Amino acid sequence: MNKDQVKGTIKDAAGKVQEKAGQVVGSKTQQVAGINKQIEGQAQKVVGDITQAVKEASRK
Repeated sequence: MNKDQVKGTIKDAAGKVQEKAGQVVGSKTQQVAGINKQIEGQAQKVVGDITQAVKEASRK
C-alpha cells in the first residue's frame, strides 16, 4: 500500500464522518463538504491503486 492509497482512504473516511455530522446538526454546507472530501479521497485512492499496479507490473 502506498501513501496515496492510505491518504485517500483516510480522507474518504473523514468525509463520511463530516457528512454524517452535517446531517446530525442540519448543516447542508457540512454535508456537501463531507461529500466533496469523500470524492477527493476516492480519487486519491484510485491514483494510488494505479501507481501500485504500474509498480507491480514493472517488477515482472
